[in-house]
Amino acid sequence: MSEAVVTLHFSVDGEDFTSAGQASVQVKKSLRQLGISPEIIRKVSIAMYEGEINMVIHAGGGEADVLIYEDHIEIRLDDHGPGIANIEMAMQEGWSTAPDNIRSLGFGAGMGLPNMKRYTDEMKINSVLGEGTHIVMKVNL
Repeated sequence: MSEAVVTLHFSVDGEDFTSAGQASVQVKKSLRQLGISPEIIRKVSIAMYEGEINMVIHAGGGEADVLIYEDHIEIRLDDHGPGIANIEMAMQEGWSTAPDNIRSLGFGAGMGLPNMKRYTDEMKINSVLGEGTHIVMKVNL
């Protein structure tokens, strides 16, 4: 396995909806500075944003790492939330456990995980109830 050329780390604040998405904006800027194609930047930004929002809605925040390799970009998301009880259900478009107050803000439509999978070339979810969720996504360059 080759070494990451660039590593970006973000702490996602689970208490602040207004800051949700800041990490994906930073990633977008960094990828643009590295000369990554707009299509790849779009895919990575969408997957990253959906992951950030999920951490804020469901897990009280978490950590996000973006590792840029010569041939792919890897996004690692870690939280210490309640975990995902049924990953298969959570992967279905429109299925959501978001509470009404979150839905009233325009979030929680059940598209987060499906969009994360749609915009990446690989996605692995490891979730333990009561401990949290670890997601690794890969976008090929």
